[in-house]
Amino acid sequence: MNKIGCRWVYKVKYNVDDSINRYKAQVVVKGYAHQHDIDYDETFALVAKMTIVRVLLTVAAAKGWHLHHMDVNNVFLQGELEEQLYMVQPPRFQSEVNTLGVCRLKKSLYGL
Repeated sequence: MNKIGCRWVYKVKYNVDDSINRYKAQVVVKGYAHQHDIDYDETFALVAKMTIVRVLLTVAAAKGWHLHHMDVNNVFLQGELEEQLYMVQPPRFQSEVNTLGVCRLKKSLYGL
């Protein structure tokens, strides 16, 4: 099985008045290194077809229903992984327990 690489992504979050609010660091995996049938079997992205959206809006307008809009961010990060994926430890990460230099991913990280 392949080890998937990773890297740190750093961002600075600013307030409205351009003062620094906080510093943010995130580990992301290099998902482009996956190989089909080795690291994963299939991919799926839940996207509504435009014809379904039009039908829903037409029915709602005909019946006088009130519609509400909802946006869910990063829902793909909440799922458990079924495959066994291993990631190289982040740069500058030191562990006395893990001498192999890899981590098994149980949940999805950004970049998969």
